[in-house]
Amino acid sequence: MRKIITSLLFASMAIAASAGNPWTLSQCIDYALEHNIAVKQGEINVRQNEISLNTAKFSRLPGVNASASENFSFGRSTKSDNTTGSGDMAQSNFSIGVDVPVFQGFQIKHNIAVSKLNLAAATADLDKAKDDIRIAVAKAYVTILYNKEILKVAESQTAIDEMHVSRLEDMYATGKASAAQVAQQKAALAQSRYQETQATNNLKLAVLDLTQLLELDEPEGFDVVAPADEATALRLTGSAEDIYASAVTEKPSILAEQARLGAAKSKIGVAKSYLYPNISLSGGMGSDFFYVPGKKVKTPFFTQLNDYLHQYVGLSLSIPVFSRFQIRNGIRSAKLGYESQNLQLDNARKALYKEIQQAWYGAVASRDRFLSSEEVKRSAETSFELVNAKYEAGKATITEFNEAKNTLMKAEADLAQARYEHMFQTRLLDFYKGEEIDF
Repeated sequence: MRKIITSLLFASMAIAASAGNPWTLSQCIDYALEHNIAVKQGEINVRQNEISLNTAKFSRLPGVNASASENFSFGRSTKSDNTTGSGDMAQSNFSIGVDVPVFQGFQIKHNIAVSKLNLAAATADLDKAKDDIRIAVAKAYVTILYNKEILKVAESQTAIDEMHVSRLEDMYATGKASAAQVAQQKAALAQSRYQETQATNNLKLAVLDLTQLLELDEPEGFDVVAPADEATALRLTGSAEDIYASAVTEKPSILAEQARLGAAKSKIGVAKSYLYPNISLSGGMGSDFFYVPGKKVKTPFFTQLNDYLHQYVGLSLSIPVFSRFQIRNGIRSAKLGYESQNLQLDNARKALYKEIQQAWYGAVASRDRFLSSEEVKRSAETSFELVNAKYEAGKATITEFNEAKNTLMKAEADLAQARYEHMFQTRLLDFYKGEEIDF
């Protein structure tokens, strides 16, 4: 029932997206976790390791085998009375046997340990895949927000140029402006429209990236919810070292490598188990039925089965004496595998530390850019307002106007980029602390 409700919920989200209703970040992440192919592959890997663990556990149970055979003898053969004579004869044999592993040098124990740790590693890999999807979705979400901001800036610049083209055309009609001035302003308008078109295409590509992460059929009608103003405020607490100290004990990338290290250690035990004797217990029962093809059977079927019924119990001992150094080399290989996995764990820790340091420096740098960009934008706004007023009064050239306009546009773009970059990097640091990514 829960799966049905979840499927209906995600179906309604997809319908809402196609209807033009914007998605929140949490909705995007939940939908991606449910539909992303990498996550589904991770889930399949977990189930495969669960089956492997189940197989390893049941290897302690006795094995039961039943068999039946039919043999035809021609010429001299052993008869049903255990004598030898001439003539054709047929023999049916039925048996059932049980074998019980008594001692295998702790091989089963170590194999179970390996399977458990492989399952733990696969589960951690699945969690890491989900974390990667969360980060990728959040980054794509922020990219859409940034490109929407840039598009707004481009649209406002186009609107200003359209207003000036209209004004100059009216002035040209009354003889107060020259044709050259009108042509220059129309060229500026064409450039603004080009930048608006470019911003529109960048936004479409950003939307496409996110919808592909969500495995949606098409990006048409998809939109995202803009965060509240307080979500983009400057915030940076703690230190990279403190965040790493917390993340290294709980992040799936580290837990997966730790589980694999434990599995590598258990594999050494599996390799050493071949040095020990192998003891197994077996038992069973069987019977035979003899007859001559084409002739009537003298002794009935079930009577013969009862007469020839036999049972057996056996205990076997296998002692490794010389294996052409295969056991020795197997142990050496397992130890090298353990050393290699130890290095892999160290590498994973260093990679995590690097990721956190990069996020920390990114947050600090975007914060500084945000503060400086605010000042630049204020100055650019003041400069543009003055130049625009002079331009409308005919005291500034079109070149001066375009320079002021382009400076303001760049300042607004830089500020938007710094604001959203800081928002993403700080949320990424929160995520390394163990919190959910949300704006």
